[in-house]
Amino acid sequence: MLIPVFFLCYYSDMPNNITIATFVFILAGITDILDGYIARKYNMVTRWGIVFDPLADKLMLLSVLFALTHSGYLPLWVILVVAGKEAFMGLGALFLFFIRDRTVIAANKTGKIATVLFYLSIVALVFELPYNSFLITVAVCVTVIAFIRYAWNFKNLEKAKKS
Repeated sequence: MLIPVFFLCYYSDMPNNITIATFVFILAGITDILDGYIARKYNMVTRWGIVFDPLADKLMLLSVLFALTHSGYLPLWVILVVAGKEAFMGLGALFLFFIRDRTVIAANKTGKIATVLFYLSIVALVFELPYNSFLITVAVCVTVIAFIRYAWNFKNLEKAKKS
């Protein structure tokens, strides 16, 4: 729900628009953490949440990466790598869910680490903190590693189904 708010702030003419949009992005991250914590603590984890919570997270991240790329803060390759990875993972998730008996592979720790790294690197980039380019590169690399782990799990799941 915060994606349109992010874009409205980011592309507005108000002073400090990008800073305000970044705070909207941070708020989205905080609410995501709280949502996950509450769901686990009160045993309210659902298949719907397992599927749609990461989707909302990825849409928010891709929205921010798009805006930062569009404005020249990030090189194009960053969003191409991340969007490509998310497209493949999305197709794989749809395949598993609709073709393979509603199978859902939950997010792995590497993917969660990549998300945290992206949040940190985006904040570092917007606030011009040291090593922001390095952090972005590390976040992209960890994202690729998370994709490889996801693909490995998918492959092993397919092997198990054939056995």
